[in-house]
Amino acid sequence: MLRNAQIFKWIMEHPGRGRPYSIRTLALASGCSRGLVEKLANGTQPTADVDDAHSLVEALGVALLVLFAPPSSPELDGTSSVRTPTAKE
Repeated sequence: MLRNAQIFKWIMEHPGRGRPYSIRTLALASGCSRGLVEKLANGTQPTADVDDAHSLVEALGVALLVLFAPPSSPELDGTSSVRTPTAKE
């Protein structure tokens, strides 16, 4: 989950390396779609898949956790492969 769209836009303008990015140039540099970068920047899409998130932060020159927060609980977001025991177990 993207921590904050404003921080994302600020980092696009002040990347850890190189010159500022536009939506188009960040999409090209990261290999992500222009639509994804635009939606993250304007706050209409708060998530990106893991590969896209890694590609974006690599292009921007920041650590993953600067821009993206991990899910609060694997059980809550449905990604856990571990079953919660029932009362009978």
